[in-house]
Amino acid sequence: MKAVICADTALTVEDVPAPRPGKGQLVLDVTRCGICGSDLHSRVHADALADVAAEIGYDGLMRTSDRIVLGHEFSGVVTERGKGSKLAEGTPVVSFPLLRADGGVHTTGLSPHAPGGYAEQVLVEDALTLPIPNGLPADLAALNEPMAVGLHAVNRGEVSKGQVAIVIGCGPVGLAVVSMLKAQGVRTVIASDYSPGRRALAATCGADVVVDPAVDSPWSAAQGHGHLDHAPDVFELGVSTVEKLRKLPFVPWQSVWRAADKVGAATPKHPVVFECVGVPGVLEEIISHAPVYARVVVVGVCMEPDLIRPSMAINKEIDLRFVLGYTPLEFSDSLRLLGEGKVDPKPLVTGVVGLGGVAGAFQALADPETHAKILIDPRSEATEPHPR
Repeated sequence: MKAVICADTALTVEDVPAPRPGKGQLVLDVTRCGICGSDLHSRVHADALADVAAEIGYDGLMRTSDRIVLGHEFSGVVTERGKGSKLAEGTPVVSFPLLRADGGVHTTGLSPHAPGGYAEQVLVEDALTLPIPNGLPADLAALNEPMAVGLHAVNRGEVSKGQVAIVIGCGPVGLAVVSMLKAQGVRTVIASDYSPGRRALAATCGADVVVDPAVDSPWSAAQGHGHLDHAPDVFELGVSTVEKLRKLPFVPWQSVWRAADKVGAATPKHPVVFECVGVPGVLEEIISHAPVYARVVVVGVCMEPDLIRPSMAINKEIDLRFVLGYTPLEFSDSLRLLGEGKVDPKPLVTGVVGLGGVAGAFQALADPETHAKILIDPRSEATEPHPR
């Protein structure tokens, strides 16, 4: 079969052996496969990523010298079944990108042990594979993986419907976060990006306020929601709250405060900020300018060492949460939201190429004004991204 091989940062179309399913596995004919930011990073920073993974006990991630088939955002059709597999041949599916191979569980499309979806066929686990619901088009089903990333970030952010959510960076991951925030009923979503094209996509995905940070500030856009911006505001709130509670008859103020704390009512209002850029300096900028008590969910993958001022985060009691991927349940929940039409990823798709156009697509994705998400159709002859 044909596949795109990545080796020493070069991308070439080659003939490779077709996959064969083991026990509990399936072979899919790939229908569509998305080009992910992780693929772009891995092509250039593979060794750095592998070193970090090895430090936490996984030594199966790709390295620059490996010959690897990238691609973990794919949809396909079951074409061959291993012993014990339950899904029928001909079923349109998506699959959680993990594979049992070579004595371990490996990351599909990011490990030489688990070739990915930049190919005519891909091997998957039957247990992790889900039928595409409600006639959802295959190209949109392929976007379930990045949408699940967005859902996981939103879940980790624990955003209530009445809280303000601020999304910094509106690439595909930021747009997935915007989409999932609105699907969860969050009423005020502020999206910030320097790119006019990405700001337009954020608005299409449901952002309530779109900000050009070269002109305005997302923090200014969040004013009027009762956030505390300065230390004196915190001091005054503490003193005035005790003064008011002491006026209550027959009840010690400590008891009222403790009861409010149990239900979360004692914490001052604060936004949830999603860092979706992954560039050095952005996290420090957020910590410095976000309101006091802000919760910051770090979704963007920064590939270089970065500096923050812990003293600033401490004085503002900034809550930092780092996220990676998603759970099998979130992968399933995301697919349900797509199938029910509660999330529409269609605006993200800005082009489709065949296997021969993958190298050019990697270059095209460097321009945020032209493309957000390019899909691969393994049976297409297109060598340049064209509208879906």
